[in-house]
Amino acid sequence: MNNNEIICAISTPQGNGAIAVIRLSGSGAIELCDKLFQSPKSNKKLIDQAANTIHFGVLKENEKVFDEVVVSLFKNPHSYTGEDIVEISCHGSEYIQQQILQLFIKNGARLAKPGEFTMRAFLNGKMDLSQAEAVADLIASASASSHKVAIQQMRGGFSSEIAILRGQLLHFISLLELELDFSEEDVEFADRKQLHNLLYNIRVLIDRLLNSFKLG
Repeated sequence: MNNNEIICAISTPQGNGAIAVIRLSGSGAIELCDKLFQSPKSNKKLIDQAANTIHFGVLKENEKVFDEVVVSLFKNPHSYTGEDIVEISCHGSEYIQQQILQLFIKNGARLAKPGEFTMRAFLNGKMDLSQAEAVADLIASASASSHKVAIQQMRGGFSSEIAILRGQLLHFISLLELELDFSEEDVEFADRKQLHNLLYNIRVLIDRLLNSFKLG
């Protein structure tokens, strides 16, 4: 997989609407937009603009104007994927959406694979695997309860539970290794009741996580 490629996709649902959003991500995404974007009030390059800003203008190639658009800039590493991201809000005609998408593909981008923006976010350390899985759950949520579970997991709720479990297991292992290292000297470093309590708490946490699987 080449993470240096610029990927693009329509981020809004299929069909006509008031607006649609086309997203690009990857090294050189902003420079690619600079080739096709023109502001009626300024000749400044998008690459020279601050991150987290929006800019009004037109997308055009040669003399052909594709649409009036609003461009949002997100620069690495402070973006969803951890890469440079450009989000283009255009009019929601399916024809316009496809024309703009093909324009970027023609000029060096490629069509993103399903879930590839989130996969890049995972590969670039912007989220862990459970958070990446929660993105799909959040999109598919159809009730208050499913939404609550997905949003909690996406914000790191499940990850923090795993981190607590990992910390407890490492503590338990360190106590055992300490005992083994000095076993011949008949020295007891850990109270046996403390070890049993720690093991019991670990088992309770694991059982709770296992049982939560049925609820998503």
